Amino acid sequence: MVERFLEADDPVLEQVLKWTVERDAADIRQLLEWLPNAANRRDQRALLGRAQSLMAELEAAMNELNQLE
Repeated sequence: MVERFLEADDPVLEQVLKWTVERDAADIRQLLEWLPNAANRRDQRALLGRAQSLMAELEAAMNELNQLE
């Protein structure tokens, strides 16, 4: 990761976005670990759907972080 000389325009937003990236990544990892052990296909689809929505949120947070830099 590149170190910056200047602070972001909104350091609070930057910290929230970084936290979101970390939390979403951890949650996605957990959901994917549970996926093979789900009781049935319906539960598997629910876990996968939640993981996909978190991945979209993760991508949006990463895009916003890139705009701050």
